[in-house]
Amino acid sequence: MNKIIDGKMISNQLKNELKLEIDKLDRKPCVVDIQIGENDASNIYIRNKKREAENIGMKFIHIKFDENIDEETIINKIYELNKDDSVNGILIQLPIPDKFNQKKLINCIDPIKDVDGLTTENIGRLFLNEEGLISCTPNGVLKLLKINNVDISGKHVVIVGRSNLVGKPLIELFLREDATVSVCHSKTINLKKYTSDADILVVACGVPKIIKKDMVKEDAIVIDVGINKIDGKISGDVDFDQVYDKVSLITKVPGGVGPMTVTMLLYNTFYSYKKMNGLYDE
Repeated sequence: MNKIIDGKMISNQLKNELKLEIDKLDRKPCVVDIQIGENDASNIYIRNKKREAENIGMKFIHIKFDENIDEETIINKIYELNKDDSVNGILIQLPIPDKFNQKKLINCIDPIKDVDGLTTENIGRLFLNEEGLISCTPNGVLKLLKINNVDISGKHVVIVGRSNLVGKPLIELFLREDATVSVCHSKTINLKKYTSDADILVVACGVPKIIKKDMVKEDAIVIDVGINKIDGKISGDVDFDQVYDKVSLITKVPGGVGPMTVTMLLYNTFYSYKKMNGLYDE
């Protein structure tokens, strides 16, 4: 039995399905990625997103500002993009230099074009169980579980990590699926007590290989969201080699959740395109 949830394979299947839909359209969906300042990791992420978007027939625009730019110029550009009907998705490539007000800039984005799902309105909609755009990585985690026919209802889900990007949105997404949810973080006493009771364990804390074999339940499902660099190699938050034999399903790093994040960004852009053009079935 193959225990590995192959995020790369699943994301490719989803992108192929999306491409078939986009091929039918006269005007293609368009996403704009705004970068502020220079960041090597961001440059790589942007190139990947551009490649994946264009591979499925989606238009990708990269706008790069020098970090010496004034905030008002960026805000004016966002407002201009908000009014542009040919633009369906807008995101700000994170991280941005500390001198800029990240929350303010993100909340300048029209919520219907907020394909990262990070505006206060879309986050509020998520927690009120209303329709809206959902953060890409948490959405990708749920998609992986559902495609692998994991029954979430009634299960004890333990999330290690409480970030605004991953941990907190996952709480609500799992509650929507009728899971019982526990959240652990850096102040949690006796982490093992919680993780070893999880039917589904999601780890997104940014600590390399923090989860060992004795910290997981027999036949648990483990989703590793962590991406860490150790001696030039990518590692997750789960010690994969230790844990593999004990679990029923597990993601690898790389090749697990990561590919799904970009795919969900493309899905969000297509969703916004349909909403803007009256093509979305309520």
